Amino acid sequence: MNQATHLVCPHCGAVNRVPQERLADKPVCGKCAQPLFTGQPVELDQAGFERHLARHEGPLLVDFWAPWCGPCRAMAPAYEQAAPQLEPALRLAKVNTEAAPELSARLGIRSIPTLALFVGGREVARQAGAMDSRGIVAWARSKLPA
Repeated sequence: MNQATHLVCPHCGAVNRVPQERLADKPVCGKCAQPLFTGQPVELDQAGFERHLARHEGPLLVDFWAPWCGPCRAMAPAYEQAAPQLEPALRLAKVNTEAAPELSARLGIRSIPTLALFVGGREVARQAGAMDSRGIVAWARSKLPA
């Protein structure tokens, strides 16, 4: 029997059931027909983050950042470069801490940029401070469960 995973569409938020062996085949959303993996980090507000955490079954790597933060702006291109290297094994997302202060407080985000890796709806790793794309990819892969 084929294993399937549920993926949240980064465009419309619909939940899609995709067979594991088809993840590398550039799956598209059954509702909006847009790609489920774009090679770009997905911008999430608090509701989008909660939906991904609850319904997206793949690992979720989140960059918590703010527009006024120089190191955050400096790391943004590296995070974008890491996305196509890590997808479809990971969904990369960005959460603006200024736009989601309650979420940031609840998660205890005390410095930015902060990367947090969520697996199965639970945080499994966290790293504060700017990194280059190679560092982001290596750190994320090293923190994934075997």
